[in-house]
Amino acid sequence: MTEVVFGRENGWFPRVVRDEGVLRIELGAGADANHDPRTFTFPVEEAQVAVIREDLRRHLLLWSAILPLCDAAGTRGALDEDAAVALLDPILFSAPGDVDALFRRIRWDRSRLVAHGADVALLERGEVWAATGSAGETADWARAQEHQANRWRAQRGVVLAPLDTAILKYTGQYLHGATVPQRRPEAVDRALLPEVLDVIAAGERAASGLRIGRDPRRGSRGTDKRDWERMGAAVETAVRGSRPELADDAVASVKFLICSEAAGRARSTPYEEGGAARSTKLIFTDDKDAEETWRSGGSRTAAEAFWEFVEARSAGDNEVFTIEDEAAGEGLQLHFYADSVARITTVSKGAGEPKYQVEYSLVDGMDGYRAVVGAFITGGCAALDAHGPWLTNAEFERTRRERKNRR
Repeated sequence: MTEVVFGRENGWFPRVVRDEGVLRIELGAGADANHDPRTFTFPVEEAQVAVIREDLRRHLLLWSAILPLCDAAGTRGALDEDAAVALLDPILFSAPGDVDALFRRIRWDRSRLVAHGADVALLERGEVWAATGSAGETADWARAQEHQANRWRAQRGVVLAPLDTAILKYTGQYLHGATVPQRRPEAVDRALLPEVLDVIAAGERAASGLRIGRDPRRGSRGTDKRDWERMGAAVETAVRGSRPELADDAVASVKFLICSEAAGRARSTPYEEGGAARSTKLIFTDDKDAEETWRSGGSRTAAEAFWEFVEARSAGDNEVFTIEDEAAGEGLQLHFYADSVARITTVSKGAGEPKYQVEYSLVDGMDGYRAVVGAFITGGCAALDAHGPWLTNAEFERTRRERKNRR
């Protein structure tokens, strides 16, 4: 049976327990393969427990030094108890200068000390003893995250001016650049907010005539990568033109905000409806022999139904989709792996196998696919003339190679 001998009220400081009569330090750190927290223990002596109980600073420093050992144990390994025990006396009993010297030799968790109030400037100089004189039991993790973000920027050689910082805080990107951006005016100094809004407005004006469409090839939340890049380039040009002094991080943050909002709007709208379908029945198939029939009169247009069929089934090994108008003897085949399409016309339905005419054309990304699908649905193969040139197989392969070489 485990008995708690000592633990601090605030935070997750390592606590002292008695397990089957043996004193041990117990702490939670890391996670196992199922992402559940792991708990580690190692032996401790009575005299060491007395210091832990009385000296918050040494308790915190011990915690900071033990955490890298827990990290080294990974998701299933055992804690190196000998290494953990070897840290006890040097941290709990040594003079301040010797503690500093120890921390220059070992790995330690900086964020833990910063979160609990350690002086950052002193930590940077390697004076951990003096730095932790201001530490307390309560952790401020926002402070630690900000410190870590600044360290990462410093390692990349990034220096932020006040306006750069304000923009990053406005978009929620100051601490984590990968966080989905938001608009957070309350996070910005009121004196700088008008300048931040001016920068955002410059980017919005540049993006006003552009859109980011949905890309069913990338799943239900997929959006067109080319559209995103096009909008991002326009926003960047405008922002740099209005504020050439801005840091790259701030410019990237504005791009991310405006493009992600446009992509969010795209995801909440249906696929392009286009005009009314010429046929009352169309058959959709893929390269895995899946088939779906669309009939007029339902709640979805033919274009919407087809793109939802693609969305549900498109994959790296399933990149050929066909729309067939059986009554008209026509079909349109999309080759996502080659940025190309084929239009198929039944030439003869006489005795024996029917004969088909197959012609190929290149398309320019998702916009090109949307255009040919819309044209075929509303007007059949004849409506595709404007989306050519339409070539025989040999001519097409030569044209496709030429385009690939140009790129």
